[in-house]
Amino acid sequence: MQAPTSTYRLQFRNGMTFTNACSIIPYLKRIGVSHLYASPLFMATEGSTHGYDIVDPNQIDPAIGGAGGFERLVAALKAAEMQLILDIVPNHMAASLENPWWRSLLELGPDSPYATYFDVDWTRPITLPVLDDPFSQALASGSIGLSGQSATGKSGLTHGTLLYPLRQESAARLMALVSSGRASLDELAADHAFMEALHQEQHWHFIPWKEARHRLSYRRFFEVAGLVGLRVEDQDVFNETHRLIIELVHAGQVQGLRVDHVDGLSDPADYLAKLRKAVDPSPYIIVEKILAQNETMPPGWPVSGTTGYEVIASFAELFVEREGLELLDKAYRAVAPTRADFDLGRREAKRAMVERNFAGERARLTDLAMAVVPQLQRGAVDEAIAGILVAFPVYRTYGATGPLEGPDRVLFESVLADAARNAEQPEAVWMIGRAILDPDDNPNALELRRRLQQLSGPVMAKAMEDTLFYRYNRLLGLNEVGGDPATVGSEPDDFHRTMCERAILQLGLSATSTHDTKRGEDARARLYALTEHAAEWLAGFNRWQQLNRAFIVNTPDGPWPEPNTQWMLYQALVGIWPQDIEDIDGVLSDRFKDYAQKAIREAKTYTDWGEPNERYETAVLDFAGGLLGKENQAFRNDFDRAIRRIIAAGQLNSLAQTLLKLTIPGVPDIYQGSEGPELSLVDPDNRRPVDFRRLEAMLSLKAADGGDVWQRKQTLIATGLKLRHARPELYDRGDYLPLNVRGQRHRHIVAFARHDKRQFSITIVPRLISRHIDAITLRTKPGYWGDTRIELPARLSTPRRDILADSAVDGGPAIEIETAFRTQPFALLISAD
Repeated sequence: MQAPTSTYRLQFRNGMTFTNACSIIPYLKRIGVSHLYASPLFMATEGSTHGYDIVDPNQIDPAIGGAGGFERLVAALKAAEMQLILDIVPNHMAASLENPWWRSLLELGPDSPYATYFDVDWTRPITLPVLDDPFSQALASGSIGLSGQSATGKSGLTHGTLLYPLRQESAARLMALVSSGRASLDELAADHAFMEALHQEQHWHFIPWKEARHRLSYRRFFEVAGLVGLRVEDQDVFNETHRLIIELVHAGQVQGLRVDHVDGLSDPADYLAKLRKAVDPSPYIIVEKILAQNETMPPGWPVSGTTGYEVIASFAELFVEREGLELLDKAYRAVAPTRADFDLGRREAKRAMVERNFAGERARLTDLAMAVVPQLQRGAVDEAIAGILVAFPVYRTYGATGPLEGPDRVLFESVLADAARNAEQPEAVWMIGRAILDPDDNPNALELRRRLQQLSGPVMAKAMEDTLFYRYNRLLGLNEVGGDPATVGSEPDDFHRTMCERAILQLGLSATSTHDTKRGEDARARLYALTEHAAEWLAGFNRWQQLNRAFIVNTPDGPWPEPNTQWMLYQALVGIWPQDIEDIDGVLSDRFKDYAQKAIREAKTYTDWGEPNERYETAVLDFAGGLLGKENQAFRNDFDRAIRRIIAAGQLNSLAQTLLKLTIPGVPDIYQGSEGPELSLVDPDNRRPVDFRRLEAMLSLKAADGGDVWQRKQTLIATGLKLRHARPELYDRGDYLPLNVRGQRHRHIVAFARHDKRQFSITIVPRLISRHIDAITLRTKPGYWGDTRIELPARLSTPRRDILADSAVDGGPAIEIETAFRTQPFALLISAD
């Protein structure tokens, strides 16, 4: 297997086609990228903005250039000596009439050749949550009609512009009625009793979209009813859904695969074994797997690692100042006392997900559990299932057949203990839990375990990432996928321990931004810096509440937006605030208001996606717009002055985390455009088109000390990627060695070496020094570092080269930080050739 030395994630669609991708390959080559890392390229629904809603896994999407465009992309990559990693989606497809397999299900039901492809409950009709009202009301309003074509024999019920196919027997009877002259289509459509009966006899039933959470008859991706679960555990389904993928790998056109949402699969280990066997041992394979704190990859998976969210979490802890976070925590508890208890908030959010958003999935688990423990009352079983789901501290366990073993058994036993402590009938928890731990080949118990494992991940993700991350706003920079918002910060020794563990499996990606992160890496780096300037920030927050009180709407329920949302919006504004206050414009204001609306709907406190509270949303959006309005110059000027040092601190954090990403164990992954400023908010803001012409022009300029920070970041990335390309063995297989830092500022330095028998590199970055840096050069005053030094083992004491300054460095047993930082506020040294 040829592992990447780096990856560059490119989001196809939204203007990015194969032709456009080919045009930027020379630029990617210039910055040292080895592998283009593409979002899904297969045929997706019309107008898809992301490609995860696939309708044909065996066709390259014509919307982005089709097979011909793909061939040209592959040829361009080959000419540049680059390779391709493809994002694949085995967990689900679009539940869309554009999907011929799904359409076949609707028409033929269990007799469809694709009936076993999808995770459907065939004990009842397929439910289609497309109506605003119950069927009878929709029929009366005229939103449901009837259509038929005698020439083709295709007929169906219409809703909007879509035609839903009738089962063959119904279609034949309908056409017979029409062709015999006994009734016209219009007459039949107007006969509500006929239409009700026709609807009832189909393999599918329309239902109101609001009832999907209770009545959906198929496994969905998270809460998205438009994405139906696939059964890739079935070998025939695996073969057909992976036919083109396997062909592309065997043809040498794709050299790596990224497996989307691996935790949604019935048996991830079995799937990955089948995938590895199908594509042979050579391709690079990574999985999208969210690792909780202290969680490790399941042993034995034949992959190189994850997509790298755990790296974001490790950086967050490193650049947060503990004392400042404590100040923020104390203030936040006064501002939002009902939201400041993170553990309580997590339990409440998970409970709401289980009881409301995933009510149908929970009911199906309860049905299975009742078959396993029929002696229990349904209420007790239902509550026990809910309690077990709420108690999970990670996404899932990975039991297949037989007893749950090893770390999974230990974990699940702790889950049962937690659930039992909070249950009115703890024995019900233990009875169900014992059946899951040791199913003894009981098919109902095995099915219960399988479906519980597939549901615990979505419950965790939706409760944490899409609910609690918008309710618990102590420090938004910590509210990130794979992160721990309750962290208290850490020391360099903690970071080193994490990296030493990561070095065991060091070919996964090292990510700082993705298409799914809650904000861009540089916005996050700024927010970390709030902890270094907590007192000033809190004073500012109090001033801004007074300056902007005219934008507050007083209601019987209290002020709108409430203080917790105000706190959140001011922090979010820090992340996107422009370098020059004159750059505030309508585009920035619209982005901020779009974020505000998404944030309050995800929080599900006063409004949500299903039932928007228009009065509350108007109040919040008016407040958000008011903050950036031209007439609010007093606030804008005050806010700009207050965060100048925070912006500088964020820039230093950005450069430091970039250098770390380039040299820690793992493969550095650059999200599109993030080699420049990445101050995005949550999607869709982070999926905006990238100005590659600007990036190319910036690369041609020399990044001077004190020059544009984003130019310095881009140059740093290009230098680091080229070093990794020149010394792949060092970073693919080299050991990770924490270095001893001594002296008065030792806790403000992170230093480590990567080394093998022939070569080494030394990475040195500062942390938590923003009170002492120049806001332009980001360097400290002469003498600041005093006696702070790095003590080196003998094998690293040989002559070195400062690769960022392009200068020779004498060998010796120590590195003085004052000397190492003479040209940049960080250093990357390599063994001299």
